[in-house]
Amino acid sequence: MLPTSDTLNRVSESATIKMAQLSRELAAKGINVISLSLGEPDFQTPAHIKEAAKKAIDSGKYDSYSPIAGYLDLRQAICEKLKRDNNLEYKPENIVVSTGAKQSLANIFISFLNEGDEVIIPAPYWVSYPEQVKLCNATPVYISTTVDSEFKITAAQLEQAITPKTKFLVYSSPSNPTGSVYTREELQSFVEVLERHPHVYVISDEIYEHINYAGKHVSIAEFPSMKDRTIVVNGQAKGYAMTGWRIGYMAAPVFVAKACDKLQGQITSGTNSVAQQATITALLGDQQPTYDMREAFRKRRDLVLGMLKDIPNVKCNIPTGAFYVFPDVSAYFGKDFNGSPIKDADDLALYLLHEGHVAAVSGNGFGAPECIRFSYAASEENLKEAFTRVKNALAKLA
Repeated sequence: MLPTSDTLNRVSESATIKMAQLSRELAAKGINVISLSLGEPDFQTPAHIKEAAKKAIDSGKYDSYSPIAGYLDLRQAICEKLKRDNNLEYKPENIVVSTGAKQSLANIFISFLNEGDEVIIPAPYWVSYPEQVKLCNATPVYISTTVDSEFKITAAQLEQAITPKTKFLVYSSPSNPTGSVYTREELQSFVEVLERHPHVYVISDEIYEHINYAGKHVSIAEFPSMKDRTIVVNGQAKGYAMTGWRIGYMAAPVFVAKACDKLQGQITSGTNSVAQQATITALLGDQQPTYDMREAFRKRRDLVLGMLKDIPNVKCNIPTGAFYVFPDVSAYFGKDFNGSPIKDADDLALYLLHEGHVAAVSGNGFGAPECIRFSYAASEENLKEAFTRVKNALAKLA
């Protein structure tokens, strides 16, 4: 057997994917598991987007390799979307389309990080940020937050974290896993800090842009001094229920786009040609299905928050975006079930899976070991049953 590389050994397995696999294994044994682990809308891709894909297939025009950075008409559509929704002016040369936003992020990190570079990552964070940074032999620098601060960092914390080695700040808003959304005023305070540190670039992960209950989405790239120092990463998975289509994109300064185009040409080349054509329709066509999904998620959020209030010793903020709740469950650490101790969030997540038959994800993988993440991208019926099970399982701990 070949030993794995030092590069791979620096990386942890994805906590979300691991829990989803465990829940599937139990389900295969006939156990009725309700999975609230993966961040995947439970809606179908809207019909008009599917129809666009069928037309692209039938046209016979998209059977060949696609351009590495994406078809020109798609990159133009992305520019139009960014102008319409975000008041951001880009040209197709600023856009690189990839196989999901995850690849867009990897392209950026691999293209620009060296050993010794630092990347500031507010915690809690999406599980892949630090692992991708580690793949590049660079150093994640975490800024910790708590439920009491709505899981948001402050400008003072950002200032303190920046060093001469800092290359990027990467964050998501709306956030995975917390559902927190940075306001325009909060982003303005970050901009004032970043203006004093022009060597720091920002990676703004906006994949949950359309699942925002707080009002109009705000991108840090909208601030004039940050436009040329921000890489906006977005994609189709969350807002359009297109997780399986694997379309992500970045809008970036030209030198960043060229570097990522070069890298992508040696890794995957251009992404799926038919999915690209469907994405044009998604971006420029009827947006009502996306708005309807957002309202359904809002209703589910309120349902889940109401049920969490009935569970003793669970502390939760009110998420204003995405489709997750991220309660602090540390009051249950140190308890046990039939002699088996619950030492941390990992133990609690496994306990809820095996005793409550509800799959959630430990906060350890998100940089918040006191918390646990539940996705409410599930039917209201399943959510009611799932949190009833959670409440009953937690009540059994002594």
